[in-house]
Amino acid sequence: MDTTTHHDLSALFAQLGLPDGAAEVRAFIRQHRPLPQTLNLSEAPFWNDSQRAFLREEWHADDGDWTLQIDQLNACLREHPAPEELQQA
Repeated sequence: MDTTTHHDLSALFAQLGLPDGAAEVRAFIRQHRPLPQTLNLSEAPFWNDSQRAFLREEWHADDGDWTLQIDQLNACLREHPAPEELQQA
């Protein structure tokens, strides 16, 4: 019997205390990407202390209820914007 809890990216944003609507999630990702490959997700400057602690704890937790969503967010924040999303100089 599968007893794992399945969350989506919106639920992760709600857990982090961030606006969790689809448009708000996309806007957050657009605003903060691309995150440098050398920077751990939990060390990004836009997290507050409790968000940072949550990301660290959940990423290293044995049960990993939020691991997939954190990994998904991490991947989204590492992507470079599409050319049409780049601001014109």
